[in-house]
Formats: sequence, C-alpha cells, structure tokens
Amino acid sequence: MKEVGKNFMELRFASKSENEAFARIAVASFVSQLDPTVEELTDIKTVVSEAVTNAVIHGYEEKGDGTIYVRSEIEGKRISITISDQGVGIADVNMARQPLYTSKPDLERSGMGFTIMENFMDEVLIHSKPGHGTTVHMVKHLKSRHQTMAN
Repeated sequence: MKEVGKNFMELRFASKSENEAFARIAVASFVSQLDPTVEELTDIKTVVSEAVTNAVIHGYEEKGDGTIYVRSEIEGKRISITISDQGVGIADVNMARQPLYTSKPDLERSGMGFTIMENFMDEVLIHSKPGHGTTVHMVKHLKSRHQTMAN
C-alpha cells in the first residue's frame, strides 16, 4: 500500500438522493491513491452512502433544498471522512445509534445506518443539534496489503 502525505478534498452538493452515488464514488476515488484493499474500499463506500442517505432522508426530510458537505482527509494510512448537513438535527443521538432504531418507520428503513458506520470504521463521532444539523466524522486506519494477506 502506498502511503500518501497529508491531503484533503471537499465537496458540497444538493441534498438529493441521486447525489449519494456521486459522493460515494468521489470519496472512493480520492482514497484509491492509497491503494486500499477491495474490502477497505467497499467499507468506505458503504459508510459514505449511509451518511449521505441519512442527511437526505432525515436531515433534510427528502426536500432536496439543503446542502450536504463532505470532507475527506488522508494522513499516512489514516483516512477521515466528515459528512455534515444543516438540516433538522437529531434530538437524541444515543437513541439514534441503537441498532434497528429509525425515526421514519413508515419509510421501511432498517435503522442500521449508524451501526454499519460503527462496524466498518475505526472511529465514528456524531454531533447534532436539533434545528442546526448533524455532522458525522469517521476514521479508518488502512492496513497494508501485506498485513491483510498474512491474516
């Protein structure tokens, strides 16, 4: 695996569900300079999808009139991803982090978004304030291909 010095990229886009794939691919392309394993890249794409989808559905309630912000940073083999919105926010972050909890059961949501993020990343921090939006900050320490092959 390559090791890249400190680097970053930022995106902002309309809170429309069709932009979820754009965010996922953009972050995956940025991370690809580290030559991650397929599993690591899949994990990163999945968590970006989950966080962006949460912002669209919960943060902006699918109105499409908000902006979602994505920032990715690389430092050595550490990738950090921050996804934020200025939507409705989360009243109880601890409750929202519980597996199978969903604030929109009528939409047949699984309530596994934060659980997936926590299982695929090394660190997940969630800051939210009702009426002001939510920020999800995630960190993953990539392994070298030699470590992965030895396991």
